[in-house]
Amino acid sequence: MGVVAIFGPTASGKSAAAEALGARIPAELVSADAMQAYRGLPILTNQSGAAMRLVAIWPLDHEGSVGEYAALAHAAIDEILAAGRTPIVVGGTGLYLRAALADLDPPAPSGERARWEAFYDERGGEAAHDRLAELDPAAAALVHPNDRRRMVRALELAVVGESLAPSEDRLWSEATRHPTLVLGLEVPKAELERRIEARTRVMFETGVAEEARRALAGPISETARKTLGLEEAATLPSEEAREAIVTRTRRYAAYQRKWMRRMPGLVSVAADRPAGEIADEILEVARARQLLPAPGGR
Repeated sequence: MGVVAIFGPTASGKSAAAEALGARIPAELVSADAMQAYRGLPILTNQSGAAMRLVAIWPLDHEGSVGEYAALAHAAIDEILAAGRTPIVVGGTGLYLRAALADLDPPAPSGERARWEAFYDERGGEAAHDRLAELDPAAAALVHPNDRRRMVRALELAVVGESLAPSEDRLWSEATRHPTLVLGLEVPKAELERRIEARTRVMFETGVAEEARRALAGPISETARKTLGLEEAATLPSEEAREAIVTRTRRYAAYQRKWMRRMPGLVSVAADRPAGEIADEILEVARARQLLPAPGGR
């Protein structure tokens, strides 16, 4: 028994494929989407109606971090496996997907933790974050000042020349916490762009502008504020906002496709077809690799 991970650019049909696969085997879905973790933006972040762990878990004023997400994802995956089901990790945020599947932290050096715990407790989280930004800006971008454990961890690594921020090589190594099959959904560029435009149109027809204005009217974290299309949907005239979001989403999809090419061991799956056919192919590959039992087996 292992983990199945489904990655792909936005609008490639990840959620539909995951749901179809989950209907064929005993499984639970786990989201690896940074923005779907927030409550209050279900239309803008394209949250599925299906049951999926780690969706809508944080209020909009929460500063989520990849470290906080990783701990939650590891616990969810371990729990699903212990129950005899298959975790299907699905999402388009590459760093969150990798954080769900692997331990990204390097081994802890000795001798520095007590020093930085005292620094944090005496000077506070903001001072500790400022110090981390001097030593390791990449790690500082990943850790919230109020996250004492991760802040201390990042500082103790930084002073010995290591980083909490995963390097590209370590981020995309094949090491995972459990046997894992990573699949990448491939959709021809023209078809993907058509889907993005159609989905954005539906978002406006179903009230995304009102949703965005409501979100920005209340307390909102800097992380949640970065949700693609939030500012445009809330502030621009409908047609102008729709065009701006389509353009930004196409760029983001191109970026996601670059991430896919950097994933070692990824199995490409044609996704310009019904979700059931995609799920059947994934099932066949997973069984061939003995991550799932054969039909009728346990």
